[in-house]
Amino acid sequence: MDAIVKKMPTPRAKLGAGPNIERPSRAEAEEAVRTLIAWAGDDATREGLVDTPKRVVKAYDEFFNGYDECPIDVLSRTFEEVGGYDDIVMLRDIDVYSHCEHHMVPFLGRAHVAYLPRDSVVGISKLARVVEIYARRLQTQETMSAQIGDTIHSVLKPHGVAVMIEAVHQCMSLRGVQKPNVATITTHFTGIFKEDPAQQERFLTLTRNGS
Repeated sequence: MDAIVKKMPTPRAKLGAGPNIERPSRAEAEEAVRTLIAWAGDDATREGLVDTPKRVVKAYDEFFNGYDECPIDVLSRTFEEVGGYDDIVMLRDIDVYSHCEHHMVPFLGRAHVAYLPRDSVVGISKLARVVEIYARRLQTQETMSAQIGDTIHSVLKPHGVAVMIEAVHQCMSLRGVQKPNVATITTHFTGIFKEDPAQQERFLTLTRNGS
């Protein structure tokens, strides 16, 4: 029997794509990189740096392509036929590569995401995609944790969502206090995971050992 596919509404007003701003041209972005090179104390016209502005802008296309995608759209196709399954769905160890919005340097780590379906489920790769979209924006880890959880909860309307992110921030490793390999851990819970300590503890146990 074919799965029943359900189209969910997509309320973009609160949780859609990034801010609606007018972006500068690529040429203007490259000129900004030349300015930063000069500010750092080097000559943007020398051989080793002459193509750096183009490379940096191209890299930014990849680093921040989350602004060009809508996580709500990713979650919009769901499946009602689950064969009686009524337990949590969890993805562990999703790689996270993001950039701190305060210093624009990377923070790297892993995300763990779970939800307890109510009437339907979403393809598991879509959960990882939501993480990826929000990570590919200028972020704080705290905000990203809440965005991931609240978006999944708003679109899928499950019994609850749980999110944990563990990451090492280069703004702390390479500058400031210069303490490398210090992991920052953030969590965000909605619904039953926020209301029921047993469900919350179960999620945390699964993130640690998978048992």
